[in-house]
Amino acid sequence: MRPPEKAPKKSETLEVRIPYSTKEAFMARCRADGRSASEAVRGFIEAEVEGIPRRRRLIGRLAAGALLAAAAGAVAAPTLAHTNRTAEFQRMDVNHDGVVTLQEFRAR
Repeated sequence: MRPPEKAPKKSETLEVRIPYSTKEAFMARCRADGRSASEAVRGFIEAEVEGIPRRRRLIGRLAAGALLAAAAGAVAAPTLAHTNRTAEFQRMDVNHDGVVTLQEFRAR
């Protein structure tokens, strides 16, 4: 019997620039979910690469998306968010399903 194959080593990095308050809200959400920020972002990227439909993803995982972090981070941790960010998220969430898709984010 062959030993199980090892997962590929994680050696690449991706730099994403976001406002400090968004980073703090995102980190708080990750702590509340019991996962690292790296896990959250990797999960989002893997779902994008695999083409998993957005409707089937968990809302918390969408918050991990680098492109959506600015909008979703404010909603994910309301105690760290300002009222105007919550209002901005609600304006971007055109269909009011609690998720801002990439299309909704780009349309703003």
